[in-house]
Amino acid sequence: MSGGGVAGPRVPWPDLAAGLFVVVLGGLALWQALVIPTSPIYAQVGPKAVPFVVAGGLLLLGAGLVYEALRGGWSHELEEVRDAPPVNWRAFALLLAGLLANLLLIVPLGFSLAATAQFVLVAAAFGSRRFFRDAALALVLTLATWFLFVQLLGVNIGAGVLEGLVLRALGQEPPS
Repeated sequence: MSGGGVAGPRVPWPDLAAGLFVVVLGGLALWQALVIPTSPIYAQVGPKAVPFVVAGGLLLLGAGLVYEALRGGWSHELEEVRDAPPVNWRAFALLLAGLLANLLLIVPLGFSLAATAQFVLVAAAFGSRRFFRDAALALVLTLATWFLFVQLLGVNIGAGVLEGLVLRALGQEPPS
């Protein structure tokens, strides 16, 4: 009998490395979530909840990527795509402008206006031409998000001009 045997599928090392990287990233996130100090005032959901969810998601995603890499990988499917469209630099620039707008506007104008600017720019990057509709929808969503964070969770995520007006309308004093 010859020593040939049946060879299994080749392991695509770049795919495996990507999966292992995500697993390590999930492990680091889990480790950092474990060292977050908690106060006894949190009855159920404390500051560790979201980091644990993110760490768990990264670990599951990484495990799935490693599994797929051991089954033959996924990058060979990407190499088969030869007729990829050209890069849409306008959309890329709008996405980048949205991120920068949020970064530059959140301190002087507050969460809602900064996030609204980001929303409108990202919507435009995805092809929306309805500026006023996008802005109105974004204002409603961002104000509701801000209000829920402040009122239900007690976390100030950047009160600004608009948030101050809302608080005054509700008879509350804006944080200084």
